[in-house]
Amino acid sequence: MKLEVHGLNAWYGRAHILFDVHMRVARGEVVALLGRNGAGKSTTFASLVGLVPARRGDIVFDGHAVGAMKTHDVVRLGLGYVPEDRRIFTDLTVEENLEVGRQPPREGAPTWTPEMIYELFPNLASMRRRAGGHMSGGEQQMLTIARTLMGNPSLVLLDEPSEGLAPKIVEQMAHALIEMKRQGLTIIISEQNLHFARLISDRAYIIERGRVQFEGTLKELDANPEVRDAYLAV
Repeated sequence: MKLEVHGLNAWYGRAHILFDVHMRVARGEVVALLGRNGAGKSTTFASLVGLVPARRGDIVFDGHAVGAMKTHDVVRLGLGYVPEDRRIFTDLTVEENLEVGRQPPREGAPTWTPEMIYELFPNLASMRRRAGGHMSGGEQQMLTIARTLMGNPSLVLLDEPSEGLAPKIVEQMAHALIEMKRQGLTIIISEQNLHFARLISDRAYIIERGRVQFEGTLKELDANPEVRDAYLAV
């Protein structure tokens, strides 16, 4: 098992946000964490990489107990994180952003080069020397993912990768994620867009008010309209 999470609780100050969240992700899987805005998806991801100090529970990544580790130590084990707000270096070019993310090859993870990145995201190939701040939102999203891949992670957390993107860019993003999976990468995406999740995911969890309310395949979710309506309908 690539990632196992049991009894994950998290707090922001006195506010209890996550309640005994659990998750299992097999090597090479794409798993969707679905839920409305404010359901706890981003807090779950931030907790997994150690960005929420007030957390409790068991997090095992590649056989390592990482629940008490600092973020940089978790990342060195091969856990990549693409935050919702992108956080690219706006004054650096595409090439420079990729170099910032470069890490040595990692055992058990695909090894990425800039040339492979440009094949995965052709839009970036034509703007290698463009500053990140002069790119569209969709292009910045691609660059954020590309920079994370340059760290050669074995598992990537993608927080809302399709949010706010034009339909054409969403389609390109789906093709890129399918190729990333083909390369052997394990992926967890947080999403509100069920259609996008269907395109790429093997299984899904639904979180609502910090609690997991469903886990199963997308086919099982589609066969359960009551759950979809209760936890995903706007």
